[in-house]
Formats: sequence, C-alpha cells, structure tokens
Amino acid sequence: MAHGGNVIDELMTDHREVEEMFARIQAMPGGGQQLRDAVDEVTIELVRHSVAEEQYLYPAVREHLQGGDRLADKETADHARVETILKKLESTGTDDPRMSPLLQQLMDEVAAHVQDEEVNLFPMLRQACTPEQLNDLGNKVRRAKSMAPTRPHPAAPDSPMASKLLAPGVGLVDRARDFVSGRGKS
Repeated sequence: MAHGGNVIDELMTDHREVEEMFARIQAMPGGGQQLRDAVDEVTIELVRHSVAEEQYLYPAVREHLQGGDRLADKETADHARVETILKKLESTGTDDPRMSPLLQQLMDEVAAHVQDEEVNLFPMLRQACTPEQLNDLGNKVRRAKSMAPTRPHPAAPDSPMASKLLAPGVGLVDRARDFVSGRGKS
C-alpha cells in the first residue's frame, strides 16, 4: 500500500496494512517460526504507528477538537492496552496455549480502536483542520514512524514531549537489536 498524503490517509493506510497482517495470522495453520515472524511484523507496525500518533495526532486532537483532551486520553489508553498485549506476546511462545487468546485480544482491541478513529476521530479532524495542517501532520507522522521504537515499551512515558525526546534513541536501540537478530526481515 502506498504511504503519503495527509495524516488521515497515512494512518488509514497503516490500518489496512495491519488488517492484512491479522488476516495472514488468522490463515496460518499453526505456530512455529512463521507465526513468530508474523507477530513480530505486526508488533513493529503497531508500535511505530502508536508512537507517531501519540507524538503528533493526539496533540492535534487536543488543540483542534472540542473535547479533544478527553478524546486523546481515550485513544492513548487504547494504545496502552494494546502495548501491554504486545509485550505479553513478545514473551509467549508460538506453541503456548496463551498465544491464540492473546492474539484474539490484540485483534479485538486494534479493530475497536481503528473503528473509533475512522468513524469518529478522523472525520472530526478533517473538519477542524485545514488541508495544509493535515498534510503537515502526515509528514510529521511519517518521519516519527521512521525513527520510532519497534518493540513494545509499556513503561515508557506516553506524553508527546517525552516520546519525541526518547523515541529516537529507543528506536535506534530496537532497530539495532532487530538487525542483529533478523527480527522483522521476513
């Protein structure tokens, strides 16, 4: 899928990619390395996506939408739940009986979050922001994703300022670990 354009187009492209990853996971006949690789791939994408939203999308929601603080807080809480599941999946073997329920919980949480953003948040943001603001946010989100961590860090601060300061360093360490281990290269 093509990335680019305004923040809404960028994030919706991410949503479709994650849905495709989930469909591949659901179609897998069993566990093993193929499942581990797929879980790693979806984890990398979800973590990068979440960090970028927390750095740029939710501050824009707070600034431009009536009730934006409440909306952004809800979305950030959704991310925290997803990141906790991702951390559990990271340490769960593909043959572990907890793997399937954890994956289902992840898919349910992400589907509800995507639905909420696409049906509620994105239309409000499209009305409240100029096309130039949305394009600028799209560029910032793409840049943030390129430097974001690739592993779940549920204990990391989720404030936009802390994330902007810490994420590039944590992301560099995560990408170095990924390179050495071959994670995410399937």
